[in-house]
Amino acid sequence: MVTLSDIQAARARIAPAIVRTPLVPLPGVSNPDLLLKLESLQPMGAFKLRGAYNALASLSAAERAAGVIAHSSGNHAQAVAYAARALGIRATIVMPRNAPAIKLERTKAYGANVVLVGNASTERAKKCAELAAQHGYEEILPFDDTRVIAGQGTLGVEIAEDAPQTDLVLVPVSGGGLISGVAVAIKSLLPNARVVGVEPSLASDAQASLRAGLIVAFPADQTAQTMADGLRVHRLGDVTWPHIKEYVDDIVTVSEEEIEEAMRALAFQGRVLSEPSGAVTTAAWLYHRGALPEAKHPVAVVSGGNIDTAQLVHILGKGHDKAE
Repeated sequence: MVTLSDIQAARARIAPAIVRTPLVPLPGVSNPDLLLKLESLQPMGAFKLRGAYNALASLSAAERAAGVIAHSSGNHAQAVAYAARALGIRATIVMPRNAPAIKLERTKAYGANVVLVGNASTERAKKCAELAAQHGYEEILPFDDTRVIAGQGTLGVEIAEDAPQTDLVLVPVSGGGLISGVAVAIKSLLPNARVVGVEPSLASDAQASLRAGLIVAFPADQTAQTMADGLRVHRLGDVTWPHIKEYVDDIVTVSEEEIEEAMRALAFQGRVLSEPSGAVTTAAWLYHRGALPEAKHPVAVVSGGNIDTAQLVHILGKGHDKAE
């Protein structure tokens, strides 16, 4: 299990590469105001840089020389490519063919060699493992890695320091790396605060797992239907699951329509650009308050802002059409 000491060590390790992102209010939308942790302001546009940089910076000289490989639908791909370039390490990234164009293009722009496979997370994980064995690459998993979890947990430390009155933290859930690290940090530093995960109803395997008390997997063709491409992983990780059982208070779900509405609220009321995966937490606060613990000082993690222009225009335009 990852500890607060692991997270603090990661914090020192990644300090040269990441932004200490601000907490800003989303005014006029709810009472009390929701504070937003803007991980969309990281250099590559998402929280994933924290975990990826910590993992790569932890490698031995021999491991760095061999190169690294990762698999991802987008943000972890960019994060590993960005960190590898910064540290002078060769990177290969396995991505699905349906990855958003902006994430694919930026991963290549950061200098990584990209290998495309089918859309299921199991397919890219299998290809990643095969190439790692074939070439001797160090595999950097997107969430099921204690180094990655510790890096993501630094976000929680920042929340606790910048807003010690926080009593509820809402965190997007995919494979569980982000919420595992954040929950360890928050429960260690603010033991009375609640940590609640949020995921799309179409990819609600984490909620099903927490309810059942064991890991529940969803079919890839179901999870692929959500617009929140960063949350399409079909099951929690074996490493993240114990952290979630121990530290996470609950997991709630939001609909596709609610995700879009939350993106519009973030854009028009908060002047915040969010990708769908990053907007799920705001959607939970706006539309599922009754399912959440009572809170006077809530924080929502806006996990990323990497979204294709066409998708963004379409979603924001729908809000404009409704207004007219």
